[in-house]
Amino acid sequence: MGKINYGRVILGGIVGGIISGFLDWFLNGVLMGQRWEDTMKSLNRPNAFSGAFLICLFVCFSIGGILIVWMYAAMRPRLGAGVRTAVCVGLLAWAFWGLLPNTLNVVMGLYGRRLTLYTTLAGIVEAVAGAVVGCALYKEAESTAAYPAAAPQATR
Repeated sequence: MGKINYGRVILGGIVGGIISGFLDWFLNGVLMGQRWEDTMKSLNRPNAFSGAFLICLFVCFSIGGILIVWMYAAMRPRLGAGVRTAVCVGLLAWAFWGLLPNTLNVVMGLYGRRLTLYTTLAGIVEAVAGAVVGCALYKEAESTAAYPAAAPQATR
């Protein structure tokens, strides 16, 4: 079991975050853009998909991607490396950043149920795709020890 390779955590997180951010922009901004525009008008708010919002979106998704890859690196020793663990981490992240906040938004009546359902389901795709891509770039740090660790000696 090696140490966490933080350079790869950052690289994988940024790439995974860009993938997730792009999917979020496409699914929410392009496919559901009119629904969001109507919802924001009903709340007396400006259109959310401005240039400043998109920059903030990609920064937030990059930070989220770094956290996802870091969680993957921490879970690898227990769950093993690979796509299955990356999907588990993506689903965990989706539950925290998508499912729980969107559930609260519906209960508070902030957004409509249909828009929230579509956004929540799109969030699964975004989180899992970003996690799989970002975690695929992660590799454990190489051991710097001159000699491999000796196996424990049996005592008599």
